[in-house]
Amino acid sequence: MTHLLLGAVLLGNLGVCVTAQVMLAPPVQVKFDSVDYKTILHWTPPTNSTSLQYYVQWKIYGEPEWLDVDGCQGIHKHHCDLTAMTSDPREWYYARVHASSLPSSKSAWALSPRFSPRWDTKISAPVLRLNISEQGIVVRVKPPRLLVRKMHSSLHYKIYLIHISGEEEVFEMDCCSKKLSLKELNHKAKYCLQAQTMIPLQAKSSARSSLKCFNML
Repeated sequence: MTHLLLGAVLLGNLGVCVTAQVMLAPPVQVKFDSVDYKTILHWTPPTNSTSLQYYVQWKIYGEPEWLDVDGCQGIHKHHCDLTAMTSDPREWYYARVHASSLPSSKSAWALSPRFSPRWDTKISAPVLRLNISEQGIVVRVKPPRLLVRKMHSSLHYKIYLIHISGEEEVFEMDCCSKKLSLKELNHKAKYCLQAQTMIPLQAKSSARSSLKCFNML
């Protein structure tokens, strides 16, 4: 009987230990968000959790070893900058995150989908600068971030001239063009302009820029 009671106590204690060491729920919705090759990993904390710390690792697809992300170990924020780790656009990458609650509880790793800088980064729209005169309008384009220009030497831009009727005229500029001159526009008429970044070699484009509308002199 003494042995049975001792066994029950030990099992009870073991049950307490197991309960105390139950793993935390892992983070969810782990995903890369990349614009102009600036790449941030985001995740959502597990439900009903506060004051958790997060640990982020990354690796190149096909490589066996996971590597710690410096600056993203034991952090409280829900994002981590992986731009430096994902700088080679030819590679595919994974990242993973686990949560920890002091002193010893931690979650399983939560894995991101596979990520390609070349194919998955979004390209931002260029910014338009306009100079309006009685002779017409001169359009200048401020291209996306320097990283995009480094990655792609063949950037092109589409310029959309939108008439008040809704009709659109489309003009193209290459990366070396400094400006686009639009003449023979109707005096006092209202027009709007939009621009779009194009990467021909990847058949890839940005969203259109916000509308810039003006009245001709």
